[in-house]
Amino acid sequence: MKFKQLKHEVSQDTLDAIKKLGFKNMTDIQSEVIPKALTGADIVATAKTGSGKTLAFLIPAVEKIIKIKNKCKGTFCIIISPTRELATQTYDVLQQILSHHEELTSALVIGGESRKAQSCKLSNGVHIVVATPGRLFDHMRSKEFDYGYVNCLVLDEADKIYQYGFEEDLKQIIKRLPKERQTMLFSATQSETTEALIKSVMKDDLYSVNTNSGNEKATVEGLKQGYVICETEYRLSWLYKLLKKMRNFKVMVFFSSCKSVVFHHVFFSQYCTLPVLCIHGKMNQADRTSTINSFYNAEKLALFCTDLAARGLDIPSVDWIVQFDPPSDANEYIHRVGRTARGLGAAGNAVLLLRPEEKDFVKYLTESNVYLDKYEFWDKLSNLQEKLDIAFKDVEVKKLAEEAFEGYIRAFEVKKLKHIFNLLTLDMEAVAKSFGLKSIPDVDIRIGFNKKHRPRKRTAAMLSTNDSTESKKHLKI
Repeated sequence: MKFKQLKHEVSQDTLDAIKKLGFKNMTDIQSEVIPKALTGADIVATAKTGSGKTLAFLIPAVEKIIKIKNKCKGTFCIIISPTRELATQTYDVLQQILSHHEELTSALVIGGESRKAQSCKLSNGVHIVVATPGRLFDHMRSKEFDYGYVNCLVLDEADKIYQYGFEEDLKQIIKRLPKERQTMLFSATQSETTEALIKSVMKDDLYSVNTNSGNEKATVEGLKQGYVICETEYRLSWLYKLLKKMRNFKVMVFFSSCKSVVFHHVFFSQYCTLPVLCIHGKMNQADRTSTINSFYNAEKLALFCTDLAARGLDIPSVDWIVQFDPPSDANEYIHRVGRTARGLGAAGNAVLLLRPEEKDFVKYLTESNVYLDKYEFWDKLSNLQEKLDIAFKDVEVKKLAEEAFEGYIRAFEVKKLKHIFNLLTLDMEAVAKSFGLKSIPDVDIRIGFNKKHRPRKRTAAMLSTNDSTESKKHLKI
């Protein structure tokens, strides 16, 4: 289906904007959603990442506002995204559409930016607000923001809005919004979280579309993906060789913690002179935006990141996705690899690094319709000890390595697939070596266990009192 076939339902200005963006044909999710959304129906849409969900909700939202903008003053549409980066990206696409609609106004409302400037803009009654939940709720509690006329709510990457800890904020936002509105919920995967959200915010006569159903593979056709089995202590050397081989490619490398991103970025950029950027949730917004812009415009570069960058970001021409630390589940795997092979006919590559003890994760992914080839392990790896010795002369760098070790253990601790990611059988000496450390840092892994993990906590405590060399090797308390 071509966009021009919507000429009777969509304004010419919007069609001109789409044409300028370079789009002629609709993707599956766009052809399924847009015509129905234009009728005002509530929408629940599930589609693979990179399938064009953003335009699927922006076009109906803009068209809805065109029809009512002169009836009253205020905000008519709110689009909620789980991360600042995704909100910013959505806002940028919106601006390209609105460039053909001079009478329509918009605002980006995210953390890390001036509240005062945002409040000033909202008080003037912008038509469309793109926001993250926390900052949006802050403004909704003020008197300057008039949201009483909102009749379109979009929840993008809906499952992650809850998972990122915005559940209470979202409940309060929805409670304050007018009940008579159109609600559109979009996600790349389905989960119990999205089901609960649908029941709480959607009308009973909603329109549900899942372009993933009936499709044997959970990832896009243009993606070539595989896995490598690597002994724990050689992980750092494997990554070093990979980065050297991929100097002429655009690469995203996923880690399980902010601390791990920081250490690896410092080590590889300063002591191995490799072209590497990094982004994580502890960075301020200005640095995060600058990093994304630099990577966006680069032709060949590596970006070290947490799952902050796994959702929604549409960065052009990413050649490789490297999952240095395995994701928590199949959904997160799908979102990570979704940063490459985006769009019709696009191609990309992905590799997942696993320790021998984690090989059953491949079987788990297969059960989720994610199929990986096995890639062979390299015969020779560089010995990084000399570079590490030089790096660790700086006590701050060694501290970063120790904190990265701790971040890895903390992330490992909360993984759900305990039959694959078993903290109690983890060889801590080998893990320490994988961060360049010659001994195991002191980390109390018992901190953070919740009630349902008390049996494992007791086991950890029991092992900690055992003076045997083997128990110390596997569990440092």
